Amino acid sequence: MAENLNLFTSTQAVVQEALQKLGYDEAMYELLKEPLRMLEVRIPVRMDDNTVKVFTGYRAQHNDAVGPTKGGVRFHPGVTDEEVKALSMWMTLKCGIVDLPYGGGKGGVTCDPREMSMGELERLSRGYVRAVSQIVGPTKDIPAPDVFTNAQIMAWMMDEYSRIDEFNSPGFITGKPLVLGGSQGRDRATAQGVTICINEAAKKVGIDMTGARVVIQGFGNAGSFLAKFLSDQGAKVIGISDAYGALHDPNGLDIDYLLDRRDSFGTVTTLFENTISNQELLELDCDILVPAAIENQITSDNAHNIKATIVVEAANGPTTSEATKILHDRGILLVPDVLASAGGVTVSYFEWVQNNQGYYWTEEEVSEKLHKKMVDAFENIYNVASTRNINMRLAAYMVGVRRTAEASRFRGWV
Repeated sequence: MAENLNLFTSTQAVVQEALQKLGYDEAMYELLKEPLRMLEVRIPVRMDDNTVKVFTGYRAQHNDAVGPTKGGVRFHPGVTDEEVKALSMWMTLKCGIVDLPYGGGKGGVTCDPREMSMGELERLSRGYVRAVSQIVGPTKDIPAPDVFTNAQIMAWMMDEYSRIDEFNSPGFITGKPLVLGGSQGRDRATAQGVTICINEAAKKVGIDMTGARVVIQGFGNAGSFLAKFLSDQGAKVIGISDAYGALHDPNGLDIDYLLDRRDSFGTVTTLFENTISNQELLELDCDILVPAAIENQITSDNAHNIKATIVVEAANGPTTSEATKILHDRGILLVPDVLASAGGVTVSYFEWVQNNQGYYWTEEEVSEKLHKKMVDAFENIYNVASTRNINMRLAAYMVGVRRTAEASRFRGWV
């Protein structure tokens, strides 16, 4: 059988297996295998040269049995309806894993923001909100930043929604600038969550983080924060990569030096001559490997060559189902993406709570609450995996999907 590299169908397959293990029937899978709502919109934008360009946008709401849906909006040339659907399902799982009162949502616009001016991006951001405004809101569906979107884009979206709503609605969207009701610690929350998972996993297999050799694939928002956190902790980051190649130094790279030189898209390797390929980077001898770039990086082709003791997924879907089984059989501890990268949505939830109550927390309070949520979630999933003798990905899907399945059953939907 050919390896399944399709994010949507491979997500469906694990959800189905998780529901079967939990004792749910086929009807529950039929409900949860696709989003309840999927909106496709056309967004006309007047460009700087006075022409009008029409963009396609999407918003998927996977399931709102537990509460409003939650999930980012990405601006990327590769955005498709299937990707948005799959990612909305993942958000349901993430919210279940860290015990948040949300279902999963996701949005996107097929565009290349790197080729657009600030004015064009603002008009696109506002146009997207107008197009989806009927199905979103602080009690319906709460967007957030994602690939190639940031606090400024969230600010424009919040302003547009507030104009439509005719009153200030900071709780409509998260990932905002602090002055507009953003939360302390939101920008590095995802990397912080991954770091907490790395530390917990290291304890389980007896790795001392001081001097631990770490390889990070990807040097964007998550990858660069992660490299900084881990090197500050005393770990040796021996390899990093971006879209153009990878750097390797067995004695540890100077992360502060690299952070100073990376551009806004996380590119730094083009400044160096002695680079290696991303494939070679993944197969380096190390203690901890963190794929923090794109999907389908560890497959059945290279899973036998992975030399790490722990693999912690900071990207979405970097390891295929077949590769997950190979790593598990080889005794490599894999911490799945739906658990490791749940720090972002956790702090987004904190931001929404702060907006709703109009009272704002310090950075220390946010960090403390995030740490507790992530450690509890890690312990829970690790225990399910150990007691049932299954891999951490299946355990995470079982924990993640259970809340939504229970809520759907209590509501009488299935």
